[in-house]
Amino acid sequence: MFTFLLVVQALVAATMIGVILMQKSEGGGLGVGGSPAGLLSARGAADFMTRATTVLATAFVALSILLAAMASVGRGGSTIDTSLSKAAQTSGAAPASSLTGPAQPDAPADAAPAIPANDDPLAAAAAAAASKEAAPAPAQAPPAKK
Repeated sequence: MFTFLLVVQALVAATMIGVILMQKSEGGGLGVGGSPAGLLSARGAADFMTRATTVLATAFVALSILLAAMASVGRGGSTIDTSLSKAAQTSGAAPASSLTGPAQPDAPADAAPAIPANDDPLAAAAAAAASKEAAPAPAQAPPAKK
């Protein structure tokens, strides 16, 4: 039913675009002339086009509201996927800093960092960067003043 109403909505929109473009505007527009009497006279065509635009616009708005209501009713309750959350990982170690990986108190300061226990590919790079930051930088002489 939703797909059918969506197709009807598209047809109403296309028809409304055509009717609006055929209306005669102040600048001339795409209005077509017709016989001097009857429906296609200047007055008759204007009344017909105005009524057609009003009917199509009303149908468009009504279908939009109906489709929105159908879309909101059709959705079930959503759940949040926590499979990628760090809190959802069940490791026996205490939680570590988000950038440095698991803490290793027994490791020597100059040793290479160990591969983290989790499957985060960037944790090893972050641990290496943290160990470089922790190492003292070589002393540099201040630039000479002129």
